[in-house]
Amino acid sequence: MTDKPKETNESRRQFIKNTGLVAGGLVGGTLFGGLLTNQFQKKPEIQDVKNISGGLQEARVFINRARDFDILSAATERIFPKDDLGPGAIELSVPYFIDKQLASEWGTNAKEYMKGPFISDIKEAGNHNVQRRQDSQGPNSGTQIPTPSPRYHTILNRGEMFTLGLRKMDEVAQKEFGKGFVELDPDKQDEVLHMFEEDKVEMKGVGSSNFFHLLLQTTIEGAYADPVYGGNKDMMGWKMKEYPGPQMGYLDKIGEEKFIKMEPTNLRNYQGH
Repeated sequence: MTDKPKETNESRRQFIKNTGLVAGGLVGGTLFGGLLTNQFQKKPEIQDVKNISGGLQEARVFINRARDFDILSAATERIFPKDDLGPGAIELSVPYFIDKQLASEWGTNAKEYMKGPFISDIKEAGNHNVQRRQDSQGPNSGTQIPTPSPRYHTILNRGEMFTLGLRKMDEVAQKEFGKGFVELDPDKQDEVLHMFEEDKVEMKGVGSSNFFHLLLQTTIEGAYADPVYGGNKDMMGWKMKEYPGPQMGYLDKIGEEKFIKMEPTNLRNYQGH
């Protein structure tokens, strides 16, 4: 009979292996039912974000309200929690990574088409795609209904979506449990996130599941992107996956048959040569 600690370690290792696929967009089903099991039910220490020393790399440049940033920190920590096998989103500076991305052209959708008609709901987008295909091929074409995706086309840019979504999370927490999102126990925070994931929350201009998938995507990216972008503090995300980063070359190791564990290097180290 397998003991409980071993199950915990195996689940965490499997999660770390699989998050490469999540970052690539292959997200299927519900996240919390499969990945975030009971071993992660620990309340995140939001104050850790404020105690991390990192100079300008860890300064807010988009999110003005400290409350919004605390909600973001708590939410990302529930998606990518700290445990005995590695740091969580807060320790990896994921909230600062997201903040910096929102302050960039990506956050303002500067290089993307932002004109109507707007489809802000996953279900609506799926129905729209079906109708458009049937109109072009005829009603008896045998067209299969495609699975709706977490893509969105909305009048809101990503920065506006995050601002609206974070404040809506706090509103839902207050309505359902009588406390703000940050003050809730981890299991209650997960319930709120479930509601967004399952598109059960009404949001203006965008579906709540769209916001959740964007939050999920950027959390994983912040944990594993090069530290130059503001996350993956001290390359701790890479160290969990034993990923070497952008090495100068592998000519002296390419013939080895066994796995070689290398000290990771980032873009700053690489470009300094």
